[in-house]
Amino acid sequence: MEHQPSSKVRFAAFAATVIALLAISVPFVWQHDVEAERSGSPEATLAVPGMAPLASHSDDATEEQGAACDADAKPANMDFTIKHLDGKDVKLSDYKGKVVLLNFWATWCGPCKAEIPGFVELQEKYKNDLVIVGYSVDDTAEKAAAFATEYKINYPVLLGLGREDVQDAYGPIWGIPASFLISKDGKVCKKHMGIAPKAVFEKEIKALL
Repeated sequence: MEHQPSSKVRFAAFAATVIALLAISVPFVWQHDVEAERSGSPEATLAVPGMAPLASHSDDATEEQGAACDADAKPANMDFTIKHLDGKDVKLSDYKGKVVLLNFWATWCGPCKAEIPGFVELQEKYKNDLVIVGYSVDDTAEKAAAFATEYKINYPVLLGLGREDVQDAYGPIWGIPASFLISKDGKVCKKHMGIAPKAVFEKEIKALL
């Protein structure tokens, strides 16, 4: 019998999809707005009054330029062994020493699909110091593998079906995508509860390299 995601996760994903449709249409304007505010430019508030991120992100427009980690950054729980697409066991702790972008996603999640091409590009660009880990929250191995092939995913994809303990360790996570940027010394430096532009991820990654 084909596995179906829970109604709670489905509802959260539906809401995220609606938000994402708007977010995808304005990322460059939003990013310009953030940069303008950080540099003290008055045009930011004039061009797009009231503009703010459409998802919950740990960094905001008033945060100091170049701050790599949030002030309240806590150690990431990486004491988990999870199945890889190929059936092998993978320890999250094996990725320590690199910057880790842990992304909770699913094949049925529209906003997740929108983020993945950017992740593929970032993994290729920073492959020596970065590992993006795609944590499929409830897909079967067959579905996740087919999706990874279609989207040419070049980073590890782990299977979270039946592993709510991992989500709980980084949560509560009420919807996906949800992404956690972990520093080389193992701290959760940034969080994105919802879709975020590639440029935002890249800036945060570069600050941690």
